[in-house]
Amino acid sequence: MRPATVRTLEEQNMADGVLYFEDVAEGDEAPVLTHTLTRTDLVAYAGASGDFNPMHHDEVKATAAGQPSVFGHGMFSMGLLGTAITDYVGVGNVTRFTVRFARQTWPDEELHSVIVVTGTRTEDATHLIDLDVRLVNAAGEEKVVGEATAKVPARG
Repeated sequence: MRPATVRTLEEQNMADGVLYFEDVAEGDEAPVLTHTLTRTDLVAYAGASGDFNPMHHDEVKATAAGQPSVFGHGMFSMGLLGTAITDYVGVGNVTRFTVRFARQTWPDEELHSVIVVTGTRTEDATHLIDLDVRLVNAAGEEKVVGEATAKVPARG
């Protein structure tokens, strides 16, 4: 198993390498994307998505509803995980991405992607890699759990 590297959101945006099928093995880990969720993220995502549920931005309403605080949009968390996946396999290469939302995310929580290759295969001359994908907090609690498949080029 190759060890994962840790990158910030800014560092991952600078990645431009190509992942080749021959360079991937079961058990490989993708570089880790790390992001600390902020209240600004919640407001920015609400504006971009149109999801203005007060549970994501209104502390008074969130606590009145029994929540300890406002909490992150599930789709924002899924988007962080999706970014980590496309950084690894390349934009436009994901053929399948499914998740379930396991736990809420909270402001100031540090989130990390965990992406592990679970298999490689070739179907009709298309080279595919299967991935176990997760978004976890610093304590290792799973926030988003799923699977993905990506097509990647061969060297030859």
